[in-house]
Amino acid sequence: MNGIFMTSGGTKAIERAYDRNTRDILSKELHFFEGLFDINQIDARKDDLKNVDCIFSTWGMFTLSHEQIQEYLPRLKAVFYAAGSVQYFARPFLDSSVRIFSAYAANAVPVAEYTTAQILLAGKGYFLAERLYKTKGFEKAREYMALMPGNYGEKVGILGAGAIGRLVIASLKNYNYQILVFDPFLSQEKADEMGVKKTDLNEIFRECLIISNHIANNENTRGMLKYEHFSLMRPNAVFINTGRGAQVIEADLVRALTEVPTRAAVLDVTHPEPVQPGHPFYTMENVFLTPHIAGSIGDEIARMGQYMLQEYKAFSGNMPCKYEVTMEMLKTMA
Repeated sequence: MNGIFMTSGGTKAIERAYDRNTRDILSKELHFFEGLFDINQIDARKDDLKNVDCIFSTWGMFTLSHEQIQEYLPRLKAVFYAAGSVQYFARPFLDSSVRIFSAYAANAVPVAEYTTAQILLAGKGYFLAERLYKTKGFEKAREYMALMPGNYGEKVGILGAGAIGRLVIASLKNYNYQILVFDPFLSQEKADEMGVKKTDLNEIFRECLIISNHIANNENTRGMLKYEHFSLMRPNAVFINTGRGAQVIEADLVRALTEVPTRAAVLDVTHPEPVQPGHPFYTMENVFLTPHIAGSIGDEIARMGQYMLQEYKAFSGNMPCKYEVTMEMLKTMA
């Protein structure tokens, strides 16, 4: 079969996602045409593209229409995407009977690791204690710590039990948490199997010491976390967002955190991103910002290429594939 690397990120993006070992193995499995890194070159590359069977991509995959796929990629059988969400480009390919494979599960691993670490630190009161110690002194930090119950036996709320949410839940099983989950697509049978309590947003925000957002980002979920939820937070509760900022009405979160300054928010994502100049998040003592670092960074990115190599081997060998994305899955995926 014939393959091509395709992304607006150029060779650098490909080499980060598909390390030398992965590229060497792929080159023995397929004949590769020169990569396509500029969509404006699509007409000039038409002779190569008409013979492509498989696209290997990562962040920066081009958006193509159904008509473009039919015209330029008539032989295309599959797209292997060494990154997470395929929402922005997948549908025309699926409509063209091209199979889509995503490394969303690989990208879920570092997000889950990061989130688990934040949850453990939150339960110890780390975030506000560290800031109060530096800004107001040891005694003020200790006064705040008196509000914190620690991690043992505490309730943690997980919003969304998709790939990331489930990894976080599995990781938290190493600790003595009570885990509450909000996910309309999670069956009661599966919740029982996972050892979690399926419930609604109000109970989670009212009862849990720590709430972590992993809700899929789509039209139905944008703006769903609002003041009616944040105002229920316990006086020592921590809201963690490593999912998407669009689910949060930020003015409502600001209001709830201002009303009870011992609440805290740990935000790796915002909407828009980055946070706009002059936003209250920059000056609020109980808001902790990081620049979208929970997902794959540095050497972690190569894990996604490895996942796609294994998917290609399964695909080409007519074996079951683990990470294929279907049109039905797009309804609930991030």
